[in-house]
This record gives sequence, C-alpha cells and structure tokens, in this order.
Amino acid sequence: MTDYAELAALGVATVHEAAGRTGVVDLPLIRVVPGSRVAGPARTALCMPGDNTMVHALVAHARPGDVLVLTSAEQAPVAFVGDLLATQAQAQGVAGILVDGAVRDLDELAELGLPIWTRFVRAQGATKGDVGKLDVPVVVGGAEIRPGDLVVMDCDGAVVVPADRVDEMLPAARERAERETAVRQRYRDGDLSYDLQGLRALVEG
Repeated sequence: MTDYAELAALGVATVHEAAGRTGVVDLPLIRVVPGSRVAGPARTALCMPGDNTMVHALVAHARPGDVLVLTSAEQAPVAFVGDLLATQAQAQGVAGILVDGAVRDLDELAELGLPIWTRFVRAQGATKGDVGKLDVPVVVGGAEIRPGDLVVMDCDGAVVVPADRVDEMLPAARERAERETAVRQRYRDGDLSYDLQGLRALVEG
C-alpha cells in the first residue's frame, strides 16, 4: 500500500527528481494553508467555464485520502471553492485540493486547515447548472492528470506521477533523499558542489 504521508514528507522537489524531472504543474500556485503538504490519488472535475457544479458532484463522490483536482476548459479567476465546499470536502476525508481556478474565503479556508493550492484568489463566485465531467483526464499547468495519478503538493507547488509509476516512487524518492542527506553533510564539512559535481573542471579546465 502506498505511503502517501511519507511521499508528502519527502516533498514535491524530491518526487519530481525521482520521477526523472517530470510532472511539474507549471502554475504560480498559492498555498492557502501555511506549512501544509499533501500526497494522494487524484480525482478530477472538468468544469464548464465559470461553473462549479462538478465540484459539488466530486465532493459528494470523494473518498477519504483523495486529492481533488478542479479545472475547466477555459480557466478564469472565478471561485470554484469557498469555505462551505471546503468544509464538506474535509468532512468527506479529502486529503487536499488543487484548484486551477480561484478560491474565496481565504481566512476561513486557512483556519479550516484543509490543504488547498489555487491559481487565483477572487471573490467572484461560480454559477451552477452547467454539467461537465468527473474523473476524466485533465491538463493543469502543462501536466496531464488522470484519476488515480499521484499528486504531491507543498511549498514548491505541485507534481504529478502517473498511477502506473506510483509504486516505484517511494523507494526512488527515499534513495534520493538519503543521497542528499549525505551530500548536505559534505557541504557542511566544507566541500563544494563546484568540485563534487565536476563543474570546476568543466569551467576552468
């Protein structure tokens, strides 16, 4: 069974590197809850522009540990999530939410504590009544996200790993973290990356 808590602790940068430097969600994301980090399987909602009907539907069908990924065919600074939807999501056991759109009620969301990353913060609310799609492949910040893919989010943003690679991620990320711990100690002892990585020879000959 995948240890999502350990993957969250290892973090976005380490998982990204361990995955072969792939999967970064290339957006200037806002982390709503300071210090939060999360990892879990993706559940997706493809909303109609400016409408959050499918967010309500996804929250209703969410399972404990899910990371909800909310997007639209036409991104706009319209709030898909506020404190009422986030309260429902938290009660359903949702691990976190990635919003390729906007959130509102920022202070209330931060106090609630559900890990949320968002592209925008706006007061403008979404409409309801236009039906989109649930649990379909979506593209967010250039990264394709399919239901069940691993999503990791922390202070560095978000990274996605395909579901068929999830089992290999934990040992690979652990190995990278262990290597970095050893190298960090060498830097503390006075060694330089300029030498250890062969850059001095490359630059100075």
